[in-house]
This record gives sequence, structure tokens and C-alpha cells, in this order.
Amino acid sequence: MRRIFVFTFLSLIRLIARLFFRIRVSWVAHPEGDPWAGLRVVCLLHHTSLFDWLQILAAPPRFLWRVACHGVVPAADKTLDRPVVGFFFRSLAAHVVSITRERDHTWREVLAKITDGDSMVLILPEGRMMRRNGLDSKGQPMTVRGGIADILEATTTGRMLLAYSGGLHHIQAPGDRWPRLFRTVWLNLETVEIADYLNGLAARRGAGVAFKRQVVDDLARRRDAFCPTPENRKEWGGPLPPRTADDPVPASARDRPA
Repeated sequence: MRRIFVFTFLSLIRLIARLFFRIRVSWVAHPEGDPWAGLRVVCLLHHTSLFDWLQILAAPPRFLWRVACHGVVPAADKTLDRPVVGFFFRSLAAHVVSITRERDHTWREVLAKITDGDSMVLILPEGRMMRRNGLDSKGQPMTVRGGIADILEATTTGRMLLAYSGGLHHIQAPGDRWPRLFRTVWLNLETVEIADYLNGLAARRGAGVAFKRQVVDDLARRRDAFCPTPENRKEWGGPLPPRTADDPVPASARDRPA
């Protein structure tokens, strides 16, 4: 019954979102085959708002069904403990796990949920929201945290979808009471084979760099390069930046609008 409830809930909020917002999606590289198939990890970079769920607008119904049946979402306990907001976020996946800021039993519970080969983890690896000043709530820079490395190490196979958000402060920033309607959500997407990604890290960075640091540095570099922020879009002159020899993406065709 829960999977039916979650799928219906996701479909409903996706429909409502379509009435009030629009989304612009580009692919960093042309995905091979169905980009929504075989996903084990969905990684949303550049967390700026409680309304980041609006990026559900880019997902097809079959992805929503996968989330309803096998989705695992780690979410901050202080968010889930809020009456209305907590109910909303607890309804977004098959398994929504309340976690603390520590590497304790709550994080071990998340890792235990992904031992099933059908599981799909949806994670915001920065672990907190960026405020209007570009920092987190404690005035610290927005860094990628190491928990995503634990997830990749536990998964090892299948695909990872990297969702590069353009930011949602123009819709709702932390501290804003109400969202602004009829705005555009900007999103760049990329899929990578997890096994190839992990092998590529070792080849690019060398065996002397600790695995977790490799993952954190690489995802931060991709975030800064491919998130379609207003500053990046102005610099690119288009939806995606031009390729360079140092791009961390395959040499396949790029810039295909969704």
C-alpha cells in the first residue's frame, strides 16, 4: 500500500508543480540508452531550498514508480520532525530515513537499506542548504560531505544520475515563508556508470589520494562546472559550458535539450 500512496503523492505534486513552474533541462552528455534505467544513486548537487523537490518536473512517471518501490532517502532529523514539512518529506520515497549530523546508527541504517540490489538512493550530498550569502546556516562554505562516498562504495554497480541544480533562491530561499510562482527551474543532468566512475577516480587522481577525498573533490568540481547558476549561464552564453580538455565528462555529444 505504501508504494501506491508514494507514487500517487509524487504524481500529484509533479502535476501541481507543472501548473505553477516550468523547467529547463539539458544533458551534460548524451546518455546511452534510457537515462532513467538502471539507476542506483541519484545525487542532487547545489542544495539551496526546501523546494528542490521541484526538480521532479524532469522525471518521467516510471522513475516515480521506482522511487515509490525502491527509493531510499536520507533526510535530516530536524526536517522530518517538523509537523507539516516532515509529513511531506516522509512521503517522497519508499524508505525515508531520519539521520543526524553524526556518523552513527542512523547512517548505518541508510547503508543497510541499499544492500538490496533494487534499491535507489536519492541524496543531497552537501547535507545542508545554501543561504542567500552563499554559505550554510553556520556561515561555512558549502562543501560536499563524505557520506556519498560510503554509498558509492556500498553500491559499486549500476548508474548514478547527477542532477546539477541552478539554484532555487529565486523561487524560495531558506527563511522565505512563501514560494514565488511562475518561475523557471534550471537543471543539468548527467548519468555515469558507477563502476566506471570509481575506476576513473583512481586513474585521474592517483592511488595516493584517499577514496573519500577523491569523491568529495570530484563532485565539488563537477558542481562548480555544470550547475546552471545565473552566473554560469551568463558566462557560458547558453545552457551548458563549452567542453575543455579538463572536463570530467565523456567525449560524447553534449548539450541536448530535454
